[in-house]
Amino acid sequence: MKIALAILHSDPARGGAERYTVDLAQALGRRGHEVSLVAAALKPQVEVTSPTVEAPYRTVLLKGGGITRTRRYRRFVDSLDEHLKTETYDIVHAMLPVRQCDVYHPHAGIAASGARKANAIFNPRRRAMADVERALIDGPNAPTVITLSNYVERNLREFYPTAQTATLFNAVDLDKFDPTQHPEAGMAIRQELSIPNDAVVALMIAQDFERKGLRQAIEALSLVNDARLRLVVVGKESTAPYRRLAERLAVQARVTFAGPTGKPYAYYQAADLFVLPTKHDPCSLVVLEALAMGVPVISTTFNGATEVMTQGEHGVILPDPLDVAALANALRSMTDNDVRHAMHHACLTLRPRLAYETHLDHLLAIYHPITRNRPPLAE
Repeated sequence: MKIALAILHSDPARGGAERYTVDLAQALGRRGHEVSLVAAALKPQVEVTSPTVEAPYRTVLLKGGGITRTRRYRRFVDSLDEHLKTETYDIVHAMLPVRQCDVYHPHAGIAASGARKANAIFNPRRRAMADVERALIDGPNAPTVITLSNYVERNLREFYPTAQTATLFNAVDLDKFDPTQHPEAGMAIRQELSIPNDAVVALMIAQDFERKGLRQAIEALSLVNDARLRLVVVGKESTAPYRRLAERLAVQARVTFAGPTGKPYAYYQAADLFVLPTKHDPCSLVVLEALAMGVPVISTTFNGATEVMTQGEHGVILPDPLDVAALANALRSMTDNDVRHAMHHACLTLRPRLAYETHLDHLLAIYHPITRNRPPLAE
């Protein structure tokens, strides 16, 4: 098949959706499909003019410039329309709201839901995306909407009760995230970050620190009177307000801001547990990667990824992302070496359920009826 994967930014360091899209382009290309990664911004490490063994896809750079984020988004949508006038694909698979696609895969959740929030009036891009999404799903050529979890499916039905959907749980490349491959990588990260060998490292990898619960994680850390417990934060966002919070709570020595990374493997190896007290996450890829690496997880019921977990077996699932005391209790319980050891082995048993090849098979099964029912092009 000839497949276009559309995303605004093609930068694996930005987060789950961007990294997923690059990984998907590579995986579909390895399966023999003709894949174009279509974006308004490309990082050099993913920019490919023609397929290679290392990157079996090509990239297409569209116009997406503008002074504001809203303008950049609108220009990308317009540019994609122009591109699709001159290039024909069997499948157009969009990771964000666009005007035309066969598969809509909203990694950030339903745009209409985000636009309904009280602060959306101050976020014109969020409203613009909701408008494009509504016209797309309610339009005459509505795509199949891929929901990343039952949590997202329920959310979508509030706004689009008749949408055609398919649930496709996120997956992990088990070869890339195999804890037996490079066990020394974690020690190297600890040394680089000056973290003692006996420290209990709680790792957070996130973008949008406020939504993902970094404030609550730092506040909870301050309630755990165990000097061994450290919080390592990986992400691109500004850390200044969180550094000030850590200083105010006198835990600045126990919080390490490591900056962004496109290669999180070593951080998982360095971690004893993963913490993501998110307020909303359709299906957090980093949580699934942590589980595949045998790292127990603390997250919330507002994260679709926790649907694969069993409470108390693979970690802790919190019902309220704002309950700092409950988060502190969860962190405190996981400073116990025996508890973490048992959870580590339980997490490893989840690996077959998270396999990327199974995910890819399911995705291609979603593609198949779309291409089969597509009318032939007029000669």
